[in-house]
Amino acid sequence: MAFLPSSFSPSTLSRPVAPLSAIALGVTTLAVTLAGAAHAQGSASDAPTATMSTVEVREITGPATRAPGERAALALQPKALPATVQQLNQDDIASTNVGRDISNVFRRVPGVLANSIDQGDTGNGFRMRGFATQGTHGADTAVHVDGVPQNIPSSQGGAGHGPVFLEWLNADLIDRIDVIKGPISALYGDQNRAGAVEIRTRNGGSATPSSISVGAERYGLRRTSLVLSNSFAEVDSLFVADVYRNDGYRRDARTDRDSFSWKLSTARAGSLYSLRLTRYVSDYAGGGYLLLPQIEAGLDPRSSQAGNPGFGNARRTSLVFNRAPAEGEQGWHATAYAETFNRSRGITANATQHTVGVDDRNILGARVLNHASFGNAALSLGAELRQDRGEAYRRIYANRLPSANYVNAQDLDLLTYGVFAQGQWKATEAVKLSAGARYDRFDYDIGNLKLPAASTSYRKGVFTPKLGASWSLMPQLELFANVAEGMRSPSAEQISSSGATGPLGASGGVISRVAPSKVRSYDLGFTSAPAQGWTVSGAAYYILNSDEIVGQADGSFKSVGDTTRKGFELETRWRATPSTSVYASVGRILEAKANNPAANAGAKLSIPGTQFKAGAQHRLRLGAGQLTLNADAYLISDIPYYVGTPTTQERSMPLYTRYDLRGTYDWGQTQLSLYATFQPQRHGTEIAYGSATGLMVSPVPRTSFGATLRYFF
Repeated sequence: MAFLPSSFSPSTLSRPVAPLSAIALGVTTLAVTLAGAAHAQGSASDAPTATMSTVEVREITGPATRAPGERAALALQPKALPATVQQLNQDDIASTNVGRDISNVFRRVPGVLANSIDQGDTGNGFRMRGFATQGTHGADTAVHVDGVPQNIPSSQGGAGHGPVFLEWLNADLIDRIDVIKGPISALYGDQNRAGAVEIRTRNGGSATPSSISVGAERYGLRRTSLVLSNSFAEVDSLFVADVYRNDGYRRDARTDRDSFSWKLSTARAGSLYSLRLTRYVSDYAGGGYLLLPQIEAGLDPRSSQAGNPGFGNARRTSLVFNRAPAEGEQGWHATAYAETFNRSRGITANATQHTVGVDDRNILGARVLNHASFGNAALSLGAELRQDRGEAYRRIYANRLPSANYVNAQDLDLLTYGVFAQGQWKATEAVKLSAGARYDRFDYDIGNLKLPAASTSYRKGVFTPKLGASWSLMPQLELFANVAEGMRSPSAEQISSSGATGPLGASGGVISRVAPSKVRSYDLGFTSAPAQGWTVSGAAYYILNSDEIVGQADGSFKSVGDTTRKGFELETRWRATPSTSVYASVGRILEAKANNPAANAGAKLSIPGTQFKAGAQHRLRLGAGQLTLNADAYLISDIPYYVGTPTTQERSMPLYTRYDLRGTYDWGQTQLSLYATFQPQRHGTEIAYGSATGLMVSPVPRTSFGATLRYFF
C-alpha cells in the first residue's frame, strides 16, 4: 500500500527535580539559542517546501524489501528476518490522524491495536497476536526508541509490569518505525513475546524541514509545535518543541503537556554520532471507567467514575547517545542512555478514595552491536545492560489526602543484562536460513517496604533461541517460516509479594522464585506480487506460553499451566495509479485462552477476535497547490469478557468501528490539514474490562474534527 504524504496534579504528589532534570532545565536556553543560530546560518535557497515525494508503507518478509509488483529477491541484510515486518516512515505518519494519541501512528498496521484512553498520560496500549489485554498498556511487546527500551518494569505509576509510555514522543520527531510480528528477532529481549517495535528519531540538516504548526480539535485540544532544523560547523541540529493542552471528551478529563527534544548529530570517519536530550512534563486528570449498564440506563457518558475523577503527573528527562555506520547497517552500533522517570497516577476506587501509583526511578543503560557479512552469510553480535533504581508503590488516598495504607511499596535495584547473536546463510539463490539466540540475566535486589520480611534478591537467567527460513518459490511468491522463543521477566511484586492492603513495616510476606515467562511462537507466511502494483501477504501463527505466572491463594506466585494463541492475518495493497492507492487487511484470532484458568474465572482472554482495516488515498493538483485525500476504516469485534460472581458468565463487548477522513493542501511553504474521526457505534469502545457487575468502559465521542496549519521555513 502506498501512502502519499500530506506532508499535574495535587501538590501532595509533587517530586523534587532530580539532578538530570536540573541539567535539562539548564540546557534548554542553550538549545534554543544554538538551534536558532543554526537555522539563521542556513541559506534561504536551502529552505524546503511542503511538497514531498511519494513513499510507500512496505512489508518485509524475509530479507526482501520491495514495492508492489517488484520481483522477489533473497539478499543478505543485517536486520532482515523470516517474519512479517511492517515499516512506517515520516510521510505515512503525516497522512494519519494522530490527534490526541501518538499510538494512532499504528492504526494502519495489520493486526495491531494501539491506543490510549484519553484520560491523561496513562500509557500507550499496544496489542497484537492475542497479547496484552485491555489494561496492560503495551506490555508483551518490546518497544525501543533509538535503541532505548520504553517498557518500564514493575511500574506502579502506570499499569503493572512492562507498560509503555510514548506520550513524550512528538510525531515530528519520528523518522521511521519497524513493527516486528512475533519474537523472531534476537535483538530484543525483555517483553518480546508478541513482537517488537523499533522507532528511530530524525536527524537535523537538509533532510528535515523547519516548521511551526498550530492545531485545534473538538473537545478542547490545542497544540503548537516548533521544528528547528539546520547544520552548523558540520553538526546537524534538530530541535522539536511541543505545547499540548487537551480538555478531553470527558468533562473532568484534562491534559497539560510540554515536551522538547534537541538532537545533535555529526558524521566522522565513516560513523554517525548523535546526542539527544528530551524533557517531558505533564499534569492530567481523567474521568475513569463507567459501568455500561448504567450508561444504557441513562448515565451521562461524559461524567466521571463515581463523580471522583482520577489525577496524575509525569516528569521524564532522557539523555541518549548513539553511534552507527554513516552508510548502511553493517558495522558497529552503540547506544548509551540515562533517564529520570517520575510518574504518579491516582486511579478512582470510589466516591472518596483513589489508589495512587508512584514511580520514582533512575535508569542507566548501554548496548553495543556489530553487523557483518561474510560471502553468503551475515552475523550480528551484541550485548546490552540496563540498571533501574528507585521506588515504586501504590498508596491509598482518601479525599485526595494520603493515608497510612499501601497496596505495595518497594525499593528496587533491577539490573538486567544480556548477550545475543543473529545469523543468516544464503544456502541457494532461492533459500535463506536464519538463526538467533539470546541469554538474558536478571539480578534484582528488592526491598519490600510494606512487608520487610519479604525483601529478597533474585538471580535468574533465560535462554531464547530463534530459527527461520525464507524461500523464493517463484519470482512473484516468497514463503517464510519460523519458530522462536520470547520472554518476559517477572515483576518485583511477583517475586516479593505485598499481601493485603496495610501500613508499611507490617509482619509477614511471601517470596516466590518464579522463572521468567517464556513463549514459543510458530509462524508460516507468504508475500506475493500477482500483478504490477498489487501485493498480497499473510501469516498464520501458533503461540504457546508454557510458563505463565499466576497468583496463588497464599499470596505467592507460581509458573503454572500455559496459555495458547492461534490466529492469522491477511493483507492486500494495490496502487491503482501513481496517485491512487488502496489497502485492506483482516486479522483473526482463532483462540486466545488460559489452558488452566484460575478458580472461578473464565478461560478466554479479553482480546478482539476479529480486526478489519481498510483505506484509500488519492492525490491531485488543485489550483497552485496539491491536495491529498485519505480515508480509513477500522473495526474490531468478538471481544469476550466475564461478569458475575464468580466471574464465569461470558459476554461479548459491543462492536467498535472508527472512520478517519483527512484532507491536506500543500501550497508553497504552507500546509493546511482538515480531518475528522467518526466512532458511530453506540457504546463501542476500544478500552473496556469485565467486572462482577458488568462491563466497565471508557466512552468515546461519536464525532470529532480538527485542523492544523503548518508553515515550512
